[in-house]
Amino acid sequence: MSALPSPNDAPFAPVDLALYAAAVFIFGSGWLPMKMQLGTIAPEVSAVWRFLVAAPVMFAIVAATRGRLAFPLKDHALFAFLGITLFSMNFMFFYHAAYYLPSGLMSVIFSLTAVFIPLLSVLVLKLPLSPRVLLGTAAGVAGTALIFVPTVADDRGGEMGLGLALALGGTTCFALGSLVSGFAARRQVPVNSLTAWGLTYGLVVVLGISLATGARFELEWSTRYLGSLAYLIVMPTLLGFAIYLELIRRIGASRAGYGTVLFPLVALAISTAFESFHWTLAAALGIALVLAGNLLVLTPARRPA
Repeated sequence: MSALPSPNDAPFAPVDLALYAAAVFIFGSGWLPMKMQLGTIAPEVSAVWRFLVAAPVMFAIVAATRGRLAFPLKDHALFAFLGITLFSMNFMFFYHAAYYLPSGLMSVIFSLTAVFIPLLSVLVLKLPLSPRVLLGTAAGVAGTALIFVPTVADDRGGEMGLGLALALGGTTCFALGSLVSGFAARRQVPVNSLTAWGLTYGLVVVLGISLATGARFELEWSTRYLGSLAYLIVMPTLLGFAIYLELIRRIGASRAGYGTVLFPLVALAISTAFESFHWTLAAALGIALVLAGNLLVLTPARRPA
């Protein structure tokens, strides 16, 4: 049996590069607003408000563009899996990790998606792992780790370990959802329809968690909370996931997931402005490694003449 066709070695088209850059900026800029959500409102309730707005908006977009809304039960099983991994538990893990970790460090951990997706492809789908992608990803992850050596060294007892475990759980969920979304692409499920149903199932999950934990359904009427909530709804939740899923469709899950290695660069810039991140020689070397790894992965492999 021949291997499944993969876009992983195809050159990037201009549209691919534009989508890639947009995904990096949108997801890279969402970490500080996530931390701004923490306070009087339970994280699971914040996720409920986020999806309660985003899901109907996506369905309205699908209806307005005369997209497809009805799908067989087999596709709904796929939507439910994505709702659990990509559209709910991913958020839940990171919301709770934000209690213990700074926004920049969460972004660094999330960048491990670039490693998890190829590894899961090998373990689950038995697909070959390109040495070029593996080397580039290793360089990128090593670079992001080097950026935060001082932060990791400043361990605050068990809190740092708990935060890391939660963030790794969120990263695993995101990687699994990214990988499975490739099946939706093969089944020709439109991106907007996939996002709408994924958000809906994700809403069911976070609503169930909120009810099970006895969380109070309330809003914090502050500019900080409502502003960050609005940003998270419009940018990462609606626009970001639509772009990311389209990127997976066009360039493959592995290379789309590698964009997560660049998220920390955006998070670092924001952290410098708002969280007083201090630049060091280690940070500069780490950024150089990230960029080198990114160039290695994005450069198409040369084919024999």
